[in-house]
Amino acid sequence: MSSFHPPLRPTPPTSHMAVAPRTITPLDTRAVTVSTLAFPLSADETAARVRVALLEDEAFNDISTLATVVSTRHVRCSIVARRDGVIAGIPLAVDAFRQLDANVTIRIEAEDGTRVKAGDTVMALTGHARGMLSAERTALNFLQHLSGIATLTCRFADAVQGTGAQILDTRKTTPGWRTLEKYAVRAGGGTNHRLDLRSGVLIKDNHLAAIGGDIAMAVARARALALTGTPVQVECDTLAQVDAAVAAGADWVLLDNMSLDQLREAVSRCRGRVVTEASGGVALDTVRAIADTGVDRISIGALTHSAPALDLGLDFDGL
Repeated sequence: MSSFHPPLRPTPPTSHMAVAPRTITPLDTRAVTVSTLAFPLSADETAARVRVALLEDEAFNDISTLATVVSTRHVRCSIVARRDGVIAGIPLAVDAFRQLDANVTIRIEAEDGTRVKAGDTVMALTGHARGMLSAERTALNFLQHLSGIATLTCRFADAVQGTGAQILDTRKTTPGWRTLEKYAVRAGGGTNHRLDLRSGVLIKDNHLAAIGGDIAMAVARARALALTGTPVQVECDTLAQVDAAVAAGADWVLLDNMSLDQLREAVSRCRGRVVTEASGGVALDTVRAIADTGVDRISIGALTHSAPALDLGLDFDGL
C-alpha cells in the first residue's frame, strides 16, 4: 500500500546521548550502523556515496597534507559542536575517515538524533594525521549539512509541542540528497511527507488549472489510477475548494497560504472527515499560531532547502 509516509516514524531528538558511547575499531565491520534511527543507506551505499565525495575533493591526492605531514604521524582529534543543535550524518562522517585511514579508531559521543550543546564532543578519533586531514572537509560537509536540517526541524517541532500538529518536510530537497535530507528531518523529530511523485497523489493548483479547476474529476481520476489505499490530497487556496475536495472524497487537504482565520474555519469544516495540512511561508515565529488553529500537519520546505549548516569543527591534539 502506498503512503505519504514511510513506515519509519520520527524519532524525537533527546537532550542527552541517544546511547552509551560506542567505539569503532579497525576490525568493526558495522561501523555505520546507527541504533536509534534507521539510516537510509546500506553500508555499501554509504561507502559509495562517501567515495564519490572524497574523489570530488581529490582527498586521495591531498598535496597540502602530503607535503607537510609525515606518513607516520599519529594524532588524536575530536569533532566538536560550536553551536547547540541536533546531530545527523554520523555514518557518513565515520566512513569518510575510515576510507582515508582503515586503522582509525573512533568513539561516537553523539549518535544521530542527539541534541548537543556548544562545546560538546560529537566524535573522538585516533589515527594517522594524513587520513584525518584529508577526510576532514568531506566528513564535516556531510555532518554539518544534515545536522543543520535536523537542528532546524527540531526547532519547529519544539515550537508546536503540545498542539498535536506534526512537522512535515517537502520534496524541496537537493537533487541526489533526498533520502539523506529526509532522514535528517526524522533525526530532528519531524515526519516525512511523500518521498517522491509515486508515493502518493497530491493534486496541486497547476494540476487543477490544467483541467479547468474540476476537483471532483481530478479526485475521481486519481482514485481510478492509483493503487487501492493510496492517499489522495488536494491543494486548496480557498474554503470553497476545501468543501469541494471533501465532497469529492479526498483524504487530505493542503491549505495553501491561508490566513489563521481561514485555517480555523477549514479545520472546522474538515474535522473528522479529512486530514488537514497547512503550508506556505511557515516560519519559526508563526508556526505555533498555525498549529493552534488545529491543523493536523504543517509542511515546511525550508527544512531542507534553507537550513543553515550546523557549526561543527575538527580540533586536533598531538599524540
